Amino acid sequence: MDDGYCGLGFYSFQKEEFVLMFYLDHRLTIIIGAYGSGKSEISVNMALSQRKALPEKKLLIADLDIVNPFYRSSDCAAVLEKAGVRLVTPLYAGSNVDAPVLPPDMYVIFDDKSYQGVFDIGGEDMGALVLGSLKKRIEGTDAVIYMAVNSLRPFTSDAEQIAVMTNELSAAAGFKIDGYLNNTNLLEETTAEMVAEGEARILEASAFTGVPLIANCVMEGVEIPDGLLKTNELFRMERRIHYAY
Repeated sequence: MDDGYCGLGFYSFQKEEFVLMFYLDHRLTIIIGAYGSGKSEISVNMALSQRKALPEKKLLIADLDIVNPFYRSSDCAAVLEKAGVRLVTPLYAGSNVDAPVLPPDMYVIFDDKSYQGVFDIGGEDMGALVLGSLKKRIEGTDAVIYMAVNSLRPFTSDAEQIAVMTNELSAAAGFKIDGYLNNTNLLEETTAEMVAEGEARILEASAFTGVPLIANCVMEGVEIPDGLLKTNELFRMERRIHYAY
């Protein structure tokens, strides 16, 4: 028997268990965060996971980074296209033109309710200002805003810094942040203990901000012992973006 979507997640008939899928709960999922938090990696994996869960749905992923127009997720363009996920990037993305413009194709998520999508917001507070410019559109849409946090990066390395960054991004965007995504990692050096330490710092920050931790995002290959993490939802990701130094 096929697995079935149940609104808040999937019921796996093969495993006889209910699997939470936070990225299916809203028509538009917006990912923001500090530099190095892994927003694009989460966004791409989320779009591909939506495709697996909703094979007939029209899906879109939009890069709204107007600070750095070199869209890292363009590395995944072929994968997204093959999966049938519409990729929208800023005008002049990947060029040497230092005048990125919001792509008009992004508005399809607001105008065509048959679409479900992910917005990858870059540029920290500058990127958050983009959300402010879309305030009326977003308020009229079934949307949620999640903040990606890597507690092994500067400016979000402890609970106080996470809380400060939360307040700064929320103020710049003009929206409350609906939840945290723990993306604590050191790429290939990531351990389960690092993920757990990041979760603890974010939960501590949550006590200050009132923003709940929604899920732990962990790359495939990092083994997480049962009972190590306190948050129920574990979002498994595959490395899709490779950074050039």
